[in-house]
This record gives sequence, C-alpha cells and structure tokens, in this order.
Amino acid sequence: MSDDADIRIRGLRKTYGDVVAVDDVDLDVGRGEFFTMLGPSGSGKTTTLRMIAGFETPDAGTIELGGSDVSRLPPYDRPVNTVFQDYALFPHMTVRQNVEYGLLVKKVPKAERRTRAADALEMTRLGGYGERKPSQLSGGQRQRVALARAIVNRPQVLLLDEPLGALDLKLRQEMQIELKSIQQEVGITFVYVTHDQEEALTMSDRIAVFNNGRIEQVGPPAEVYEHPQSEFIAGFVGVSNVIERDGRRYTVRPEKISMLDGEGDPVGAHVEPGVIRDVQYVGPVTRYHVALDRGGELQVLAQNLEEGSSDVLEAKGRRVRLAWRPAQESVIDTMEEGTT
Repeated sequence: MSDDADIRIRGLRKTYGDVVAVDDVDLDVGRGEFFTMLGPSGSGKTTTLRMIAGFETPDAGTIELGGSDVSRLPPYDRPVNTVFQDYALFPHMTVRQNVEYGLLVKKVPKAERRTRAADALEMTRLGGYGERKPSQLSGGQRQRVALARAIVNRPQVLLLDEPLGALDLKLRQEMQIELKSIQQEVGITFVYVTHDQEEALTMSDRIAVFNNGRIEQVGPPAEVYEHPQSEFIAGFVGVSNVIERDGRRYTVRPEKISMLDGEGDPVGAHVEPGVIRDVQYVGPVTRYHVALDRGGELQVLAQNLEEGSSDVLEAKGRRVRLAWRPAQESVIDTMEEGTT
C-alpha cells in the first residue's frame, strides 16, 4: 500500500488546550481508493481530514500527498479539494458558473472552462442544469453541483466531510450509490468522513475506525464488520453480541445466530438455550432479544420470509435454542476498561 499511497500520514497529533483531538495517527491511503474515516463525534476523524486539507496545522507528525510533504503548506497549495455538508454554493451564480469558478480563479481559458465544466456536470448527472440557480435545485442536486465544482479542478485527492448529512434517508442512500459510481468513473482518491456505519460499509474500499483520537482498525468493510478487533468496533460498526466463555470474550453478529425450535443440534455449532424476552418487528426483519438460561442476553436478527407481524410478536415468551458456528465468532483482543 505504501508504494502506491496518495496520502501518507505519520505520527499525526493535534491538541486543543488539554484536549487531544488526534493522537499519534499513522495512515496510508492508496491511489484511487474510496477511503472512509468512520467514528463517533469527537473521535478525531474530521480533525484529521481538516489537517489533510490544510485547514488545521498539526502539532506533530507529517502529511504527504503524492510523495510530497505538505504538512505546512496552505490549503491552496495542496492538490486537494474539499466537499462540505453545507454545499457552500454561490446563490447568485448559475450552476455552470459555480462549477467554473475555481477554473476562473486559476485563469483557465474560457473555452477550456466551459468544456471541463460541461464534462463535470455530465459526470455528476447534471447535464442540462447548467443555467439554473442553486435555489432551483433539490438538496441532492445541489450536493452534486458541489461535487462537480470539486472534481472539475482535477485534484489528486478529494476530501468529503459528511457531505450527505443534510439529506433525508432515501436520498442519502441514492447518493451513496451515485458517489461510489462517480468516484470509480473519475478515478480520483476519495477520503470520506462520516459517523454513519451503513454509509461507510456501502461505499468504501477500506475503512479506518476512529475512537478517542486514535485509529482502532483499518480494513475492507467486510473485514471490519465480520472481524472487529475491539469491543468498541463491534458495537459501533453495526450491532454485536458479546459472549464470555472459557475465560475469553467473543463477539457474534445477531444475523449469524439461528433460532432452533425442533430436536437436534447442528453438528459443530455452539448452542445456548433461552427464552425470547422481547420481539421487535421492523418489516423485512425481526429482532429477538433472548434471555439465556445461563444468564445474559443475546440479540438475534431474522428475515421475515413468510412471517407477518402477528406471527413474530406471538413468539414472545417461547423457549428456543440459539446456534452459531465457532467460525462466526470473533475474539476481542483489545479489552476496554469498565466493560462486563
């Protein structure tokens, strides 16, 4: 990864008074990657992005873009552009003028500006919208204008700071697919900041999970989800059950657990008897909360292939056996103080 890195960060640290916002972060982002920095508020992800952009100066460490140290360069001298949640479009300009603006500042000839802006608008599914004002567009369309304005400058790296946060759920999900498609088409390295786990899992080539100013795990979405390296990641990236057995702690995802009613246990499976304490019907799936005979509780997620809401709600109080394969467990290597 290092040889092909568009971004190379080493020992990055940033404090605000007594608060350590970013604490000794090392990170490589490969050329052409869709890389997501995921974490809760205050975890350090946005501060790291702002230091890459040049909006914040690190207290320690280095940031390289394309092999050049840019740690002390101002934003306008870095080969990056940033897309924000609030779009920051000029309301008095047309869509085309907004997209052309950066090229105008760089004194790019008019004919080339028009061509590149038209290409960027086509790429972001906005061909034919060039003469409209931002106020005449939907939230999703305005976000695509902001994206077109960023990619028209052909940056080496595009930084996206929670760009879909202001959109409603359905539009946000549609834009997730579009963003990934656009990124693959333009081939620019995207570094995306979000606190939304589904967004990260949907779009990313790799994810860095931030917590308390540090990176707890980096890997492809499936690896981070299926094999969380800490209890924090297991709980933050989706929902997970924590199991204590034989002096060790494991996690197992709710959808990996089967509920058995009949006789006979699956060969090689771990089986726990219990009683369904609560049921939550949520349309395509149902969440079952099962109190185990030996103590503790596990959550089980099951698809509603044939069952309706009345069927699944009647399961409350029923005795069941829960089963899962050992391969579906992940050992938690990093124990967090205060967990039980």
